[in-house]
Amino acid sequence: MSVDGVNNGNGNSEDALPIVEVWPELERAEQLARGAALKWASGVFSRPEQLEKLGQYRMRERQRTESIHSRLKSMVQTYLEGIDRGLKQLREARLELKEVSCSLAEVKAEGFQNAEGTETLAVLRGASISHAQLLAAVSNLPRLHSVRGVVLETERLVESRRLLEAHTHLMELERWQDEVLWQLGVGGAALDPRDEELVRTYFSDVGRLVEALARELWAVVGSGLALARQNPTSFVSAVRIVEREEALDRALLEERRGGGCTRPLPPGRPRCWRKRFFQVMDEMVSSRFCSVSYLHTRGSGLANHLSGLQHSIMGDVATVQHLLEQCVPPHYRLLRVYVATVHRCLQTHLAQVSSWDLERGEIFAVLNWVLHVYGSHDMLGHPDVVSEMDPLELGPLISPETLEKLQSKYVYSIRNSVADWMNKALEVELTDWQRDQEPDVDHEGFYHTSLPTIIAQMLQENAQVALMISESLRDQTIHMGLYELESFLNRFREALVEFGKEHRKDHGRNPFYLHYLLATISNCIVLKGSTESLQQQCTACPTGCFSWPPTGPLVALDRAVKKACRLVMDRLLLELQPLLLRLLSGSWLTHGEVTPLLCRVLERHCELYGHVRPPCRQRLQEECQRLVVVEYVRALMQRRLVCRGAGERHQVAERIVQDAQLLRDVFQDMEGEGSVSGVTPSVLLPILAEIIRLQDPSLLILEVSGLVAKYPDISEEHVSVLLDVRGDVPRELRGVVLDMLEQSTPILPPGYRPVFSDILVPPRSMSFCLPTARCS
Repeated sequence: MSVDGVNNGNGNSEDALPIVEVWPELERAEQLARGAALKWASGVFSRPEQLEKLGQYRMRERQRTESIHSRLKSMVQTYLEGIDRGLKQLREARLELKEVSCSLAEVKAEGFQNAEGTETLAVLRGASISHAQLLAAVSNLPRLHSVRGVVLETERLVESRRLLEAHTHLMELERWQDEVLWQLGVGGAALDPRDEELVRTYFSDVGRLVEALARELWAVVGSGLALARQNPTSFVSAVRIVEREEALDRALLEERRGGGCTRPLPPGRPRCWRKRFFQVMDEMVSSRFCSVSYLHTRGSGLANHLSGLQHSIMGDVATVQHLLEQCVPPHYRLLRVYVATVHRCLQTHLAQVSSWDLERGEIFAVLNWVLHVYGSHDMLGHPDVVSEMDPLELGPLISPETLEKLQSKYVYSIRNSVADWMNKALEVELTDWQRDQEPDVDHEGFYHTSLPTIIAQMLQENAQVALMISESLRDQTIHMGLYELESFLNRFREALVEFGKEHRKDHGRNPFYLHYLLATISNCIVLKGSTESLQQQCTACPTGCFSWPPTGPLVALDRAVKKACRLVMDRLLLELQPLLLRLLSGSWLTHGEVTPLLCRVLERHCELYGHVRPPCRQRLQEECQRLVVVEYVRALMQRRLVCRGAGERHQVAERIVQDAQLLRDVFQDMEGEGSVSGVTPSVLLPILAEIIRLQDPSLLILEVSGLVAKYPDISEEHVSVLLDVRGDVPRELRGVVLDMLEQSTPILPPGYRPVFSDILVPPRSMSFCLPTARCS
């Protein structure tokens, strides 16, 4: 549908304005609408039965079209009404602009007329200014004449430190100078630069007097602590002058801030002398620390210096609180300012001290003073100081980084001392090992030397001294000591190895070799207890270069104990070797004196083992039992004796059982305590004897299977030697027994310590079996 015009109020379009030009967009929109309508109609009426609803569709579309026409008419009507209102307002605005233009033209004309009249008053204005300046000069002549005398009087008062009177004269001179400048400016008018320069030159002594008064004033403030103890009058005068100047500064600034005064600020204003007062107090406190040098605080000098600081600071605090605070207004809070200034100066001073190359005692003095003395009731925690300010507001005296650095420096400073002491202790221990007398015995009957006492006491004392500073330093010191102890124990084990090598070269050189080995084992047990005690004292993992937890010392102690026990067993084996060579031989079977001799050696050794602290005493006795059993079985495996009949097998078995009984009597006290299960003479030797004594060889399979079940590490070679010792096992039965061993794959139970794995079976001696032949 196209709109050709706008209907009038009666609904006809006869008076409507024709559209002269049809827009291309409108024509295209109408084409698109027609195309869309055709597409919709072709889709809706595609089937004959839908044509019945043609009337309904026509009615609905007619209503929709009428609705669109009415909305378009309403919109166009509203638009035309708005245009009409806008045109009316534009007409009214044009009329008002014409009236304003006429008024401005009248004002401009009147302004030109008045300007001509004011030119005649310029001469009168100049005369008025000259008259005002002459009046100011006449009225100020007495003052100007007396300026020189006032200046001289003020200088005399300043030199005699009559500060209040001098300041009164100085204020009067400044007031005269300001009034002269103001009057020459005639109420704020521009002042001739030449006149201003003339006045300032005439009053040039005022600035010099201000500087002289300020010097004397700050000298009095800087020596306020000393003056307060003698005569605080001059200090009180200085404070009153500062407050006068502060009031003048405040009044001048408020005048200009309120807009009531247009003259500029006098020269040098605002002076801010109250701020300068506190700066001088700060400089006074700082001067107490500037005179301290590195050379003056070496050794005990640093502790004395810190103690002197404590007494001087607290003396000054008492002076400030009881004397100086009475000389200043309450809002100064002088004690609070003084304590804060002292704290800040101490922070700077201690940062400088911490950067010096301090020794251990000096570091301890600094840490103790910072962490304990400074915050105690004798200093910052004093009730008078706490009532004025909270110490937590001041912050730490030294930064956490500096504190950690000092603690680390302290720990490393004692590290060399600890290492030297440990080296000296090791040298003393090595000297003790060469003595021609038995080691010392403690009240419990255990061998010992001075080594564990020296080491434990040294580490414990260092930890206690460090605890006086802090738990953190104590923990770092303990860990340092434990790691040095680990290094020491490694050297100690190497010394044990060399001790054993020297003894193997010359057995008779040191008759108390075994005794000192046993003392060494007891020493290690004592050191282990001390080490565990030190570890329990640590509350947390300390920061530093050490790891956590320090298991190294315990591991090194265990290695040293194992090495010492091994050397003890080597010594026992060395003494038993001649007797072991005669075991299970013909002389052993006929005479039987070998085993009693062997038992006497064992009894003597076990008696010496009683001088070793538990649990190593039990460990040595267990190792002794194991060694005897292993060596006894090793002698059996060497085929020194082969039975030639049932009687001899019975005799050999009986002798083995007797030996087992003799050995059990030696180790009777340890039968129920040993942790080496099944490796005692009373357990293994009777089993081997029963295999040799067995009359019916066909039962060997059962006996051997029981032996294998109890000792799963036994091999075919070991069983074969046992069968060889019997001397009556046929080849077929031997094959069955060995096949049974080969087929069974026993698993070693948890905690089982192999026995037969340590026993090598010597190869069977082969007879020369080549056929003899006559040489051609």
